[in-house]
Amino acid sequence: MSRNRFIALSIVTDAVLVNVGFVLAFLLRFEGRLPSFNFQAYLVLAPLLTLLYLGGAWTYGLYDPERADTAWAVVRGAVAAVTVGTLLTAAIAFFGGARTASFARSTILLAWAIDLALLTGWRLAFLRLARVSWPEQRVLIVGTGAASVELAQKVSQRDRWGWTVTGLIDASTDPGHTPPASAGGFPVLGGAHDVARIAGEHRANRVIVVSPIALRELVESLVLADEANVRVDVVPELYEIFIGSVDAIVGDVPLMEITHASVPRYYAAAKRLIVVLVALVGLVVTSLLLLAAVIAIAIDDGFPVFFSQERVGRRMKPFRMHKLRTMVKDAEEACGPVLAEENDARITAVGGFLRRYRIDEIPQLVNILKGEMSFVGPRPERSFFVEQYIAETPGYGERFNVKPGVTGLAQVSSGYATTPERKLKYDLIYMYHQTLAMDAQVVAETLRVVLTGRGSR
Repeated sequence: MSRNRFIALSIVTDAVLVNVGFVLAFLLRFEGRLPSFNFQAYLVLAPLLTLLYLGGAWTYGLYDPERADTAWAVVRGAVAAVTVGTLLTAAIAFFGGARTASFARSTILLAWAIDLALLTGWRLAFLRLARVSWPEQRVLIVGTGAASVELAQKVSQRDRWGWTVTGLIDASTDPGHTPPASAGGFPVLGGAHDVARIAGEHRANRVIVVSPIALRELVESLVLADEANVRVDVVPELYEIFIGSVDAIVGDVPLMEITHASVPRYYAAAKRLIVVLVALVGLVVTSLLLLAAVIAIAIDDGFPVFFSQERVGRRMKPFRMHKLRTMVKDAEEACGPVLAEENDARITAVGGFLRRYRIDEIPQLVNILKGEMSFVGPRPERSFFVEQYIAETPGYGERFNVKPGVTGLAQVSSGYATTPERKLKYDLIYMYHQTLAMDAQVVAETLRVVLTGRGSR
């Protein structure tokens, strides 16, 4: 079963069973009857209560196969989700006014027990009776020693949860080293220097590092390789636990994730909602400023006043980015694609002012509303330069896993003429650690840059 099908099935099943639980609670509480006076309060709140319970299930990992990968994890997540949903239900029923006052408190407590049994039971029964597993986790284990073999055995015991040991990787990073053919009955597929290729060929989506090897080179080769898109975990030493957090436990072996393939779904949804609202407000607030800029450009250098150019967006998909024209007409007709520089002779008098205070970026609010860009993210580049940077800068393609932004961490943290390599570091820092708080910080720093006029790109 695919990951998306599992999530859709879980959401629909939970939505139905949560309400079945409440109906059964009413039947138990009122001896097989559904008294209209009391039941009406539930019907009023049913849509909201369903969303609360589903939100709790989402928050506590019941829709995340990587988190709900053991029976204990399912039970623990269900207890947390149903308890939170029950507490919120009681609060809403108590403070909801006359329309919800008849919601019997004892019914809510009964629903807690029934919903807990239903949300836990269907998951465990589904796996056993339907003979299906969670989405595949094809695991490569780096190391061939006793600890690596023991971990491989523990992972193999989770086969019904979708875990498969693809093979072991010899810890040596020396290309001339000859690895053993097998260890503990598991095939050794090659050395650590070749882990990206091996992961790609064997469709591995998770690499667990047991042996202390050249971890930096290993992680960089995996994260930056085109062949593999994997999660990397390490079995941490004590000092690593002091500086990080354990994300999973396989048997009695703790794992610490050191790569993050994506951001939480709630963050992506919240960010999209916020940026759309802010973009709409921004267009209204800046409309007079935009009109004044259009008139100034027309007087200074004639038409056209707007400039549209194809840029490379998320997943390498091209789109047309809109700006106010700040350079002379046909600025690249003679020289071809050239990056703007400080004191660029092609920039007009009005264009210099617009660039200094980022006024030329206002039309990109339209790109935001269309879903092509966000406020914060890596700046979009032209395909001419993207091809060049991908060829010259390892890992440059990683930045296209998120939407490009009007501003970004690289723009507020590095100099105007900094190198693509340095900008890439800031882009990756943002990608792997982004939060709403970081977004707010980048936007605030951008406003400071705008008000002071520092930089011009």
